[in-house]
Amino acid sequence: MTTATREQQAPPAGRTPAVVRLLVLATFVVILNETIMVNAIPRLMDSLAITEQSAQWVSTAFMLTMAAVIPVTGWFLQRVTTRQAYAIAMGVFLTGTALSAVAPSFEVLLLGRVVQAAGTAVMMPLLMTTLMVVVPQHDRGRVMGNVTLAISVAPALGPAVSGVILQLGSWRLLFLVVLPIAGLVTFFGLRQLENIGEPKAGSIDWLSVAVAALGFGGLVYGLSLFGEGHGGVGTGVGVTAAGLATIALFVFRQLRLQRGGVPLMDLRTLRHRTYTLSLVLMSVGFLAMLGSMILLPLYLQNLRGLSPLQTGLLVMPGGLVMGLLGPTIGKAFDRFGSRPLVLPGAIGMTLALAGFTQISTTMPFVLVLALHTLLMVSLAATFTPCFTLGMGGLPPHLYSHGSSMLGTLQQVSAALGTALVVTVMSARGSSLVAGGADAVSAQVSGMKLAFVVAALLSLVAVAVAVRLPNRAPAPEPQDSGDTAAPGGTDKEPSADSSAAQGEAAAVTKA
Repeated sequence: MTTATREQQAPPAGRTPAVVRLLVLATFVVILNETIMVNAIPRLMDSLAITEQSAQWVSTAFMLTMAAVIPVTGWFLQRVTTRQAYAIAMGVFLTGTALSAVAPSFEVLLLGRVVQAAGTAVMMPLLMTTLMVVVPQHDRGRVMGNVTLAISVAPALGPAVSGVILQLGSWRLLFLVVLPIAGLVTFFGLRQLENIGEPKAGSIDWLSVAVAALGFGGLVYGLSLFGEGHGGVGTGVGVTAAGLATIALFVFRQLRLQRGGVPLMDLRTLRHRTYTLSLVLMSVGFLAMLGSMILLPLYLQNLRGLSPLQTGLLVMPGGLVMGLLGPTIGKAFDRFGSRPLVLPGAIGMTLALAGFTQISTTMPFVLVLALHTLLMVSLAATFTPCFTLGMGGLPPHLYSHGSSMLGTLQQVSAALGTALVVTVMSARGSSLVAGGADAVSAQVSGMKLAFVVAALLSLVAVAVAVRLPNRAPAPEPQDSGDTAAPGGTDKEPSADSSAAQGEAAAVTKA
């Protein structure tokens, strides 16, 4: 797409483009389903006569499919129109949702979840890529604040929404409620959605597709095995190691293709320092969010005796506050930059996780609510500026690859966060029980240690936040920085590039 075309499509400052609003709504609906089955595990066990380990696969298979499919989206989005990508993604998602709702057996339900995830995997990269094209740089923080609602708040609200729906009836309602909503979003979206840019013809390296699926899918699967007790740890180590080795082969393959072919995932995105720092910080944030999402329901239901509905209502305020603050934080970023937001957000994340290390069977619920809300607010202050900074530091031809890599790392971080806290909690609890401690105190101690590990990891986010620039540096031209051999680093904007960027912003505003 030419600069003139982008300027023509750019909306006035303070207005979110209609195409972005539609994609945010659709992305919220589909990403909500990633965690909506968390509270349905007991119902599935009774209804389909399966074990807890088998029932966990309705969530594991979703993450596994997302991790395997997202790496392909960078190539896919460059070769279809916006409407085609939207129609395919939502059509696949609707098919999976309908199949899950009527599933006569667990195997069919699992297939439906895989199909759902395949459609979901396209939506976030499509949203991010479109936003970076149609929204001018000076207004991206505000618009990205709205995007936070879909990308970050939807997974956080999944357990709460499912807790409410499960009070009304069967687990099938989780899909029957989503189906008409997703259908309406698809219908009105296709009526109003306009194509952004033009597709580019090109081939795909099917070896990279296979290696990416095996590598990233194997890594997520291996990490998920750590939560299945002692019997799964050994297998989990082996599968995780195999997944990491396969990812190394994938990286080697992409580096070769960058020199003389078309890479499936262009790793030259990592040569841009601001993008890489943002990627690390967001990965730690997703790890902390998903880790707490696993531990808190276990604590509130198993140790404090709350129902799924009560648990959902207790953690819902944090998710809602996170979403409501998104646009405000985005506007603050546009005005003041990242430093007044990201560093306090990273510190707040650490303080919230440190507070959870003091959980007990008598901790007041209001304190649990306050700590969870602090964690969600801190993540909101971190995610929106990081999304904007990271993607804004890339040249336009790398937007689709940057959003694809971001989505892939989000799934890996979610799996790693889940595996890490469950493994630490289980190992600590089992050790104390073997030493003669009662089961309740052993589990509390295990949860405390898991939160200690999460809090220590969050210090990485603080260290990275200190190094983030206040504004995104101007990306290097495509024919210089990004066609060179991999291994270089981004340059901070020079006086000339800063002046050019200012002139471009002035033209867009005009």
